[in-house]
Amino acid sequence: MRALAVRAVGWARSFPVSKGVRAARQWTAWHLALLPWDDSAADTAHSVLLTVSELVTNAHLHAACTAHLVLTWDGSCLHVSVADSDPRLPGPRAADAHATGGRGLDIVATLADSWDVHTFHGGKAITACFRPRGGSFPHTGRPPGRGGARPS
Repeated sequence: MRALAVRAVGWARSFPVSKGVRAARQWTAWHLALLPWDDSAADTAHSVLLTVSELVTNAHLHAACTAHLVLTWDGSCLHVSVADSDPRLPGPRAADAHATGGRGLDIVATLADSWDVHTFHGGKAITACFRPRGGSFPHTGRPPGRGGARPS
């Protein structure tokens, strides 16, 4: 029997409320540049950044706690996961055309190829999957080296 080889690369970082969403976006953008995506994946990269903004904002606003962001590239899908310490699952909100918020998960559902939410002891995680629009790119075992200073 042939063994199944899974090769993935991933990064994780916590963003306390004081660090803000901007830091999460910058950190994510830096790591997106390491992926073997070509120019046809630009829309996907923008969707990932908007999703990070929405999910980290939700963790900070609704759970009032640190957002734990994990990015995992498995060669065909970038998994974006944000966990917080609030065990309450997000639920649907009543439609209000005048509301200035409450559409974050609808945005994620529209942008991501798939998404889910699951609980774990003392909290929850929302994970969205993004496939580059130009097709999948095989993972080489290490991210390609690109210039730029690593975000703190």
